[in-house]
Amino acid sequence: MLRFKNVGTVDSIVRIVAGAAIIIAGIVFQNWLGALGIIPILTATIGVCPAYIPFKINTARKAP
Repeated sequence: MLRFKNVGTVDSIVRIVAGAAIIIAGIVFQNWLGALGIIPILTATIGVCPAYIPFKINTARKAP
């Protein structure tokens, strides 16, 4: 299990809003693709984005 965070606060907020919008769009358009909105919400909640790891992207603040 990964013990580091690479998703910062602003990034998490954006992911939660985007994930909710995708889910709502899926409900409105009655499309199962809205279920994909759970992915950004999950990565925001956990604080780790697997897609960031190979590119060494880190939007979380560094500990002082």
